Amino acid sequence: MLSDWITPDWPAPKRVRACATTRRGGVSGGPYDSLNLGDHVGDTPAAVAENRNRLVAALELPAPPLWLNQVHGCRVVEAAKVQSGCDADASVSRAPGRVCAVMSADCLPLLLCDRAGSCVAAVHAGWRGLADGVVEAALEQMQRPASEILAWLGPAIGPDHFVVGEDVRRQFLMHNSQAEAAFHPAGERWLADIYALARQRLRNSGVSAIFGGGECTFRDRERYFSYRRDGTTGRMASLIWLT
Repeated sequence: MLSDWITPDWPAPKRVRACATTRRGGVSGGPYDSLNLGDHVGDTPAAVAENRNRLVAALELPAPPLWLNQVHGCRVVEAAKVQSGCDADASVSRAPGRVCAVMSADCLPLLLCDRAGSCVAAVHAGWRGLADGVVEAALEQMQRPASEILAWLGPAIGPDHFVVGEDVRRQFLMHNSQAEAAFHPAGERWLADIYALARQRLRNSGVSAIFGGGECTFRDRERYFSYRRDGTTGRMASLIWLT
């Protein structure tokens, strides 16, 4: 594993493995420099394939990750029952050797496990999915008591740079008035704290063991891809699996 890739700092059981990549360590050039793992952003297929091979080798993964076709929805799939390329924004695994993964470049990657180490999940929580309930859907699919769940918030756009319109704010407030605290005026628009919004959803679902959430993909150009900053760019991955 490269030194600047992120190992979640959370009290997960020993059989739970997790990692979040950065933009470093691959072969892609140009705006995808260098470890772009997304095959849908315009990068050359050969570079993406090599980057994915490097990821598997660096982490000594038991199998290639389950790469989802993320659609900003709330569908959650069982990793053992689907193949890469299926439309979904979260995957759950109860079996060793199945690697759950989500890609991101500003959206929030959320990793979940239970204290017993019997179930893991990876969630792609962009603002649409987060507002519509993708976190709650993943927790339901895990079929574990919320008090037994650990959550880790991976690198996402920070609260000083995530500018949204009134429509986004209204979408969250429709579901929960507490969301108002996560929005701050920015002229005629709003600065949204996606980390705070995710923590609200987790806590309202009964999850209290929440970790991570201190990075900003937009601000740290050297370490992270950011769609909002650069437009054409690569994708990082957050992965979790059972040994």
